[in-house]
Amino acid sequence: QVQLVESGGGSVQAGGSLRISCAAYGYRPACMAWFRQAPGKERERVANIDRVGSTSYADSVKGRFAISQDNAKNTLYLQMNSLEPEDTAMYYCAATFGSCWGDFGYWGQGTQVTVSS
Repeated sequence: QVQLVESGGGSVQAGGSLRISCAAYGYRPACMAWFRQAPGKERERVANIDRVGSTSYADSVKGRFAISQDNAKNTLYLQMNSLEPEDTAMYYCAATFGSCWGDFGYWGQGTQVTVSS
């Protein structure tokens, strides 16, 4: 099992940057990801990273966001640059002990990111 705790959300103007973090407590997952959900919209996978560091991104954030992990600190990061108002959402950290393309069974409580124009 693993517990996930996000931090680092906040408000920023369009074009700005923000980094959010997710501390993982427990066993090390096989894959971790960031999802986001805006009001009235479906949850969207933003990015994921596996144990060996292979990453994948949603088309909407490619070139602007970077997912990374610090294995020594058991912490996942999402560096968000060139933020747009459309990036406003609750961001959730998720983990799985299976494939990155299966279901994620562990979720954090979420951290709000708000981008103003």
